[in-house]
Amino acid sequence: MATSQKLTEHFLTCTICTEVFGNPCTLVCYHTFCRKCVVNYTKTRPEAISAKSLMCPFCKMMTRVSAPDRPVEEWTDDIKPSFVIQGLLDSFGPGAKDTTYCLCCRKEGKTTPATAWCPVCDDALCEKCTRQHNSSPATRHHGVTDFIGEDKVVNRLKVMCKEHKGENIKFLCRDCKKAVCPICCTLYHRKCHSVITIECDPEMLIIKEELTNTKGNLYRRKAEMQLEMEKKKSKLNEEITRYSQMESDIKSTSIKAIEEIKEKEETLLNKLKEMSAKHIVHLKADIQSDEMSVQMYQQQAGLIEQILLSECDMDVYEMYQGCEVGDGETVGDAGLKKSGRIAKIMLRQDMDKLTRALDDLQLGEIDVQYESELDLRLTPELQDTIKVRVPSDSGNAYPADMTVLVVNGTDTVVVTDNNNKSVKSFYIRNKKQDHSNLSLISKPWGVARMKHNQVAVTLPDNRQIVTVQVNPDLELLSTITTSKQYWGITSPTPSTLAAGSQSPPSVDILDMSGHILRSITPVHHGNNILRYPNFLSTTGTGNILVSDSGTACVMCLTPRGDVVFTYSPTGDTLTVPRGISSTSTGDILVTYDALDRVIHLTESGQFVRNILTSRDGVWYPYGLCISEQRIYVCHVMTREIKVFKFG
Repeated sequence: MATSQKLTEHFLTCTICTEVFGNPCTLVCYHTFCRKCVVNYTKTRPEAISAKSLMCPFCKMMTRVSAPDRPVEEWTDDIKPSFVIQGLLDSFGPGAKDTTYCLCCRKEGKTTPATAWCPVCDDALCEKCTRQHNSSPATRHHGVTDFIGEDKVVNRLKVMCKEHKGENIKFLCRDCKKAVCPICCTLYHRKCHSVITIECDPEMLIIKEELTNTKGNLYRRKAEMQLEMEKKKSKLNEEITRYSQMESDIKSTSIKAIEEIKEKEETLLNKLKEMSAKHIVHLKADIQSDEMSVQMYQQQAGLIEQILLSECDMDVYEMYQGCEVGDGETVGDAGLKKSGRIAKIMLRQDMDKLTRALDDLQLGEIDVQYESELDLRLTPELQDTIKVRVPSDSGNAYPADMTVLVVNGTDTVVVTDNNNKSVKSFYIRNKKQDHSNLSLISKPWGVARMKHNQVAVTLPDNRQIVTVQVNPDLELLSTITTSKQYWGITSPTPSTLAAGSQSPPSVDILDMSGHILRSITPVHHGNNILRYPNFLSTTGTGNILVSDSGTACVMCLTPRGDVVFTYSPTGDTLTVPRGISSTSTGDILVTYDALDRVIHLTESGQFVRNILTSRDGVWYPYGLCISEQRIYVCHVMTREIKVFKFG
């Protein structure tokens, strides 16, 4: 029947397996699924297993089970399907009786069209059999109903009492909130004050209205879910395309790196071939010259031997004089005195340098953003305030720059105190705020994380960079002497540093001995855009972010010195950028001290919004760091670090 097909498609199909319900169960949220489907879905949700509850795949609501200690496969045993679903399954689901022909007539071999339905006998009847059914004393109270229209839908489904067979559910006990038959009323509900027929219940209209509203809400949620599903499908296709492009980019970068290595290999082999060929020619010529000398010596020795055997003294004397003149230089000896000859060819390999080069070879990094990571669309809230001044300080604290490390599971804030010539770390130990203070020979400025437990700190006045180990207590590791005064600092690779110089203005790439590998002096529209590069940071892609307070410009540079973007706000006169940092998704945050704000830029340098202002308690901010869901900001006026959390 058409109606049966529609009911099966829209109401009797499990949304998980998309098949007709098999042993259905209805959860507390009134969503119905196959028991097997609910159990299999629950097994995939650790939060449901830990809560000892069944999770609805549609709305995520939990349904508690009566025996949670039993195996998960048995959790649905005591959960029954809704009355409506079970009724529809009994009437129209698989195995429901065919209502096309009269069952009584079919037993006699006839195919008489059915016109009525007996809910007690669960049989379809023709007109003749219906008259007999209604006239029999045993079946005349069964409440036979007629089919309506072509689809032969039962006019009203009679619900039978499970305890008293043959009795219809006609009454509602409002005290017990239970639908009952007449016998149940007589036996169990005589003392109840409010037993009425279901049709007369005034709350039925309210129930129907609520069900109508629920139906509307379900259709609305269905439409929203379908729209969300389409968006997810579109995003899935976009992500698949993007991942394919990323795979292609990795391969192409790898091929390019291999090609450059092959070019260096070919150049080295060609030079070796050229020099070795020249050297071999020289050696062969020397051997040939030596062979000639050997022959000459042999001839002279033989001639002398013959003269000595002769009895002519005059011949002996002349031979003696001839040997004196020729003794002292030979053809072979003269050949060895030629200048510009190759003495030896050697291959000088610096394996440490090669290892560092391989460490610094960046095909790229895979950054994964989880849903729990920093979401800059949310409103930040002040979570904590760290006072930078400690009892051992001789003066007021001046927190210039900072970074955050996780050392042995402990969040550790490392800050440079410019006024007290020290680096400090703050952390929680034994559930109490604790700190470490490392005194230095001069005023520190910039700080950069190098490894998971090491930082580099600039000492511009002494032209030094010191490395410090964070345990989280601080320990001085080494001192690097530099040729310039450096202020801002970051670590683009594990074996290099990038540092900002004011005189001359540049961003220099340094090795760990302080040697300048490359000096970057970017020019934009014919002008040098660096003056005071006092704060630096590294993006997830290996580019260098520069906050220049001299030109009031924020810029992004590649390690080769190319300008990715520059950002200079307009309208404000006190637009001096200070601290700068980026998230794992590429978003950039910059502090502006005189404006009392932290701004949000996109990965391409486009302004998004003021993410923190004086209304959030930001006053004269300097150094800045992002860690997980938190933003750490140095405040030089209040001598403290404020921690803001998103979400």
